[in-house]
Amino acid sequence: MSLEFIGLIGPQEASESQAPRGPAVDLEFIRAFAQAQEYGGFDKALLAVNTSAADSLIIASHVAAYTEKLGLLVAHRPGFQAPTFAARQFATLDHLSRGRASINVITGGDSGDLQRDGDFLDKDARYARTSEYLDVVKQTWTATTPFNHEGPHYRVEDNLTLIKPLQKPHVPIYFSGASDAAVEVAARHADVYMMWGEPLEQVRERIAKVRRAAAKYGREKHIRFSLSLRPILGATEDEAWARAERILADAKVLHEQRAGKRRELNVGKNNIGSSRLVELASQKVVHDKRLWTAIAALTGAAGNSTSLVGTPDQVAEAALEYYNLGVTTFLFRGFDQLRDAVEYGQELLPRIRNLVAQQAQGKRANG
Repeated sequence: MSLEFIGLIGPQEASESQAPRGPAVDLEFIRAFAQAQEYGGFDKALLAVNTSAADSLIIASHVAAYTEKLGLLVAHRPGFQAPTFAARQFATLDHLSRGRASINVITGGDSGDLQRDGDFLDKDARYARTSEYLDVVKQTWTATTPFNHEGPHYRVEDNLTLIKPLQKPHVPIYFSGASDAAVEVAARHADVYMMWGEPLEQVRERIAKVRRAAAKYGREKHIRFSLSLRPILGATEDEAWARAERILADAKVLHEQRAGKRRELNVGKNNIGSSRLVELASQKVVHDKRLWTAIAALTGAAGNSTSLVGTPDQVAEAALEYYNLGVTTFLFRGFDQLRDAVEYGQELLPRIRNLVAQQAQGKRANG
C-alpha cells in the first residue's frame, strides 16, 4: 500500500500549548514552516480553515510559489460560494502549483464557527448540500461540453469551464466527518477519508464502516484512509512523557486565559468526531500504550488533539499498527510547530517508511 505524510501550514505559529507569536499573517514563518516540511519529506501540508484566520486558498497560492514538491491540501467549506467558482479556483491552483493541489472538504466542525460565517443549516442538511456541491464541482472539472444542473441547493445553466485541473480525473478529494451522514458522502465522493487519532479497534471499525458504505458505489477499493495525530517524541520514553506533561501544563495556562472569550466558546454543538474523542478521553488518559488523550479532554477535542507519545522508534511502531489496519496517510502536526516538523522529518517519517518497506520485503520473501 502507498504511504503518504501530511503536515500543516498555518499563517502564524501557535498551538494549544503555545500562545500565538508574530503577525496574524507571518510571511517568514509560513516560508520556514513550508520549506522545513518539504525538506523533511512530507508529501503534503494541510492549510486549515477557520473564520478568524487568514484564507487558506490564498496562503496555498503563496506557498506554491516557493516550494517545488510539497502538495497543498486546502481545507474548504462548501456552502459559502458557488461550486463552479470553487472548481475554477482549485483548478487554477493546480496549474500554479504544477499539479500539487488537493481539497479537504469540511462540512461540519464547530457549529458556532459555521454560524460566524452565516451558515445555520443543521448537520444533515449541510451534508446533503455538500454531496450536491461535490457533484457540481466534479462535473465542472471534467465536463467537455456545456452542462446544466438543478438540485435542492444549486442551479447551473450552460457551464463549460475551460480551466481544468492538471491532475486527472480531477483534484484529489479528502473528506472528514464521523457522523453517518458524513460517511455516506465520503463513500460517494472521497479519494481519502480522514479520521482523528482514535484507538486501534475504533479505527478498524471506522475503516470497515466506510468501506461498506463505499461498496454501494463500487468504490470500496478506491477509497484510502488518513489518520491525524500529534506525535510527542523524546530520546527516551520517560522524556517523551515528561514533555507531554509540560505541553499539558502550558495548554492549561492558555486555556484558562482564553476561558470566557467569545471566539473560544462553542456556539451550538460540537461535531461527532469531537464527541468521540471526548468520550475516549473520559475513559482513560492513555489508550493502546501511547495514544494520549489529555489535550482532547482539556479542549473538548476542538480539532486533531490526540497524540502518540514515545521515542521515535516507539511512535513509528505504533503508526505501523495503524498502517496494517489500512491507514496509508498520516497527518502529523506538533504542539511546537516548527521544531516538531523538523524533528518529524529527521526522526519519525524515515522510521515509518523503513518499517513499511521492511514489512513489505518480508512478505515478498515469504511468498
